[in-house]
Amino acid sequence: MRTFDYASFETAAIPVEVKMYLSMIKEYKGKLQDLFMHKPGTLNQMIHYATRKGAEASNRMEGISTTDKRLAALMDGKVKPAGRAEKEILGYIYCLDLMRKNHDTFTFTPGDILKLHESLYRFSPTATSGYFKSEDTKTETMSAECGDDECGIREILNEEIIRPGGVKTVGFVPVSALDTQQAVQDLCDAYNRAIEKSTISSLILSTQFVLDFLCIQPFLEGNGRMSRLLMIMLLYQNEYKAGKCISFEEMMEKTKGSYCDALRASTKYWHEDANDPWPFISYMLGIILAAYRELENRSV
Repeated sequence: MRTFDYASFETAAIPVEVKMYLSMIKEYKGKLQDLFMHKPGTLNQMIHYATRKGAEASNRMEGISTTDKRLAALMDGKVKPAGRAEKEILGYIYCLDLMRKNHDTFTFTPGDILKLHESLYRFSPTATSGYFKSEDTKTETMSAECGDDECGIREILNEEIIRPGGVKTVGFVPVSALDTQQAVQDLCDAYNRAIEKSTISSLILSTQFVLDFLCIQPFLEGNGRMSRLLMIMLLYQNEYKAGKCISFEEMMEKTKGSYCDALRASTKYWHEDANDPWPFISYMLGIILAAYRELENRSV
């Protein structure tokens, strides 16, 4: 089974593009810190807008949607959710609100990740909500994370690649149900050790955590939305607050082709500990930087 040891990043050669992103994000983080301290009125308006756009985009990436009018009414509590789609969107909104208020108490442990998954299905509970998968992922029935057949996780999993020696295999196989709980535990342990040591950029650790989470595919449904929620949570805990006011999910939806290309490039040979994480890390850092730039534009 895949091992998780983020200490390798201490000696890894960081691509020039990634170094540039890290430097620019750090600069924006310091520049915009004042916004979160002295403009509560502007901040609240931006938070409300980001919540709406984030819930809309993240769910739409998985083929779950409602009308703009209904979504606005749902957020304002003027209507009750009608149908499973609106219940799942409302669950995502609930998670975003929960994370903003309680991110300091969230721990990156299997237990808290399961609780967040249960909260995602707060209004549409199923037998699998709040539980790791009990059966192996079936790629032929797996929902496309990007909402269409051209850039879905399903296609990445089913792609045929040539292994060393000319052996043909499918591009990627998620962690088995039997090994999932241990894999999530190992992932959380690796992240917590590395973040406590403070020798590796928290941005690199956060984006790598999300990549590994997506490769594990720990749930029968909701992995894509959970990965985006966890990314926002990781950034909250490491004092990168742009996600409170700007929807990362909306930016990812607008660049979904690049998202899936980066994920495809970074999942190959993942089980062998020989994958290249930098395409996915670079893509996610680009999204974070774009969010800070947008935040600066809106706060002027």
